[in-house]
Amino acid sequence: MANLTWTQSIIAGATFTPLNGWQYEYAPFGGTIEIVHDASAVGVVATITSGSDTLQERSPVSSGGAAGVMPSALDRLPVVDEVAAGDRLKILYENTTGGAVNVEGTCIYTPG
Repeated sequence: MANLTWTQSIIAGATFTPLNGWQYEYAPFGGTIEIVHDASAVGVVATITSGSDTLQERSPVSSGGAAGVMPSALDRLPVVDEVAAGDRLKILYENTTGGAVNVEGTCIYTPG
């Protein structure tokens, strides 16, 4: 099981792609992914893709998170999907506000 966590301040109008460059950005084996994320304020949208599947299309990220505090699947609705070998995992955050917003999250990849 591989786990990547992130916390990032995204300035106004900017984007952030936390899985770029991750060892498991391209799934080496079939398995499942679970993504849990939140933001410190409203105004951040996320697009999540796995291979050719769009799991979440430019949808609001739940707000109420605190900078540096990782969200839990007990508090936030996780995005879960089965992945095939070779699928590219991608999360794109966009800050649509006029100020910086923190985004925290985790992606768990379980081969199998």
